[in-house]
Amino acid sequence: QVQLVESGGGLVQSGGALRLSCAASGSIFSINTMSWYRQAPGEQRELVASETWRGSTNYAESVKGRFTISRDNAEKTVYLQMNSLKPEDTADYYCYAQIVQDYGDFRGEHEFWGQGTQVTVSS
Repeated sequence: QVQLVESGGGLVQSGGALRLSCAASGSIFSINTMSWYRQAPGEQRELVASETWRGSTNYAESVKGRFTISRDNAEKTVYLQMNSLKPEDTADYYCYAQIVQDYGDFRGEHEFWGQGTQVTVSS
């Protein structure tokens, strides 16, 4: 089984910073894309940032220049450094990973989600 465990959420004032972490564990052969999504109350879940195993990154327009995604492949961990936080960044943040598992005769890629961590930015 695979687990994604997030940490680092909390309450911060507008203009502040937080760093989210997500560690993957379990039966993992390799990890392709790792991403952060967020979902505000009453809104759809949206992609915040993603990074491929090669290091290519992609950001939502609303966070470009403020958020930075990074990953430590050896530790199977992805981070999201969030600077200059705004009240509209308030949401539950979810870690997502495309994980390849080895079944002996073949390998298969599956999608996994973390349980979410709450980020609240006060004005």
